[in-house]
Amino acid sequence: MNYISTRGTAPVVGFEEALLAGLARDGGLYVPEAWPVLSPEKIKSLEGAPYETVALEVLRPFVGGVDMDALKGMIDTAYAGFGHRAVAPLVQVDAQNWVLELFHGPTLAFKDLAMQLIGLLFDHVLQARDERVTIVGATSGDTGSAAIEAFRGKARADVFILFPHGRISEVQRRQMTTPTEANVYAIAVEGDFDDCQALVKAMFNDFEFRDSMRLGAINSINWTRVLAQIVYYATSSLALGGTGRRIDYSVPTGNFGDIFAGYVAREMGFAVGDLIIATNENDILHRTVQTGRYEIEGVTQTLTPSMDIQVSSNFERLLFDLADREGAAVAQMMDELKTTRTMSLPQGMQDRLRAGFGSARVERATTVKTIQQTRAATGMTLDPHSAVGLAAAYQKARPGTPMVTLATAHPAKFPDAVREAIGEETPLPERMGDLYERPERMTILPNDLTAIETFIRKEAAS
Repeated sequence: MNYISTRGTAPVVGFEEALLAGLARDGGLYVPEAWPVLSPEKIKSLEGAPYETVALEVLRPFVGGVDMDALKGMIDTAYAGFGHRAVAPLVQVDAQNWVLELFHGPTLAFKDLAMQLIGLLFDHVLQARDERVTIVGATSGDTGSAAIEAFRGKARADVFILFPHGRISEVQRRQMTTPTEANVYAIAVEGDFDDCQALVKAMFNDFEFRDSMRLGAINSINWTRVLAQIVYYATSSLALGGTGRRIDYSVPTGNFGDIFAGYVAREMGFAVGDLIIATNENDILHRTVQTGRYEIEGVTQTLTPSMDIQVSSNFERLLFDLADREGAAVAQMMDELKTTRTMSLPQGMQDRLRAGFGSARVERATTVKTIQQTRAATGMTLDPHSAVGLAAAYQKARPGTPMVTLATAHPAKFPDAVREAIGEETPLPERMGDLYERPERMTILPNDLTAIETFIRKEAAS
């Protein structure tokens, strides 16, 4: 499997180059040259298989050059420490709705399902090449802690995570600022997530800095992040009888990576039906589905900080398919967005978007009410992001079609929101019980590329 850029001019690369590079040199994102399709017989053979077995079969077509025995070992290791034997268990809410719990990993968020594997893949490839990298990433809350957990103490990588200062939950911040390993750095940027994400992209487009520091990416601009997330769409659709019927999904999303993984699962032949983009008040994706116009507005701080995003990087991957894989068309649209902060989808692209995706905007009051009602009806406590997803599921459900909502984080990560809804906090798991007592270590820097690059040069070299 080779990989091409969504903007059409970067060289074609293999899996290992796409893994290590993250962002293509023309500013685009890597995607496979074609989506592999699994036969109905192959998909049916995976019914009832363990998560790790399904993961190996999903990843197999994408990872040319990686030894399959080694990949199997990495998959087994990645998920061995998860807090549930099913890795990503389904929990029934009512006759039509299920919640897919994606928070049983070490940092209590869905990012662990990809990041734990990516850390091992990086280590495997870098060791074979006798190389090291400088990992940079931006986070709206969960990616950073998952990346730090995956790469902490690794001999072949330094990790620098940018997060918006004062705009994430205390648990999210402490998960990034309390690790003691010398190779991890938490950088609080004086700005919002979109500023952090723009800084990371600017570093990758500064080719002198990129090459001299041997930059690697762990944000969902890195294709492997999306790849690993395909697996839980496969396992959940199979568990609900998805070889004979379609399963709809409601996905709380800001950067579009998690829901794009569902799109790929559908392209591969898994029984994924409608994909519902569940947004908070920062509803750029919902507005795009409704109007065909992608227009950047200011970021509103909400109960769901991981979704407080306006520039959804992975939407570019979908645009590439919607534009019949014409890289020049995507590059023109992204240039228009950069210049004018808006872009309009041609009618044909709008029609294709709406054919495969629905959307819903869920505001604060509805989020709180959904947490309350779910707790009263089932005893289950949702984090606010998962509540946005479930509220959207209720809005967009189709009669007779099962709906799965992705529960993207443990409620203990958002104590303020949970307390507002039900009057009490959900305790952290025992292994993290002393999180609030651990000393923090972070650096506050301005929203300035030169300042960020200077800091990384100094620390990575020390």
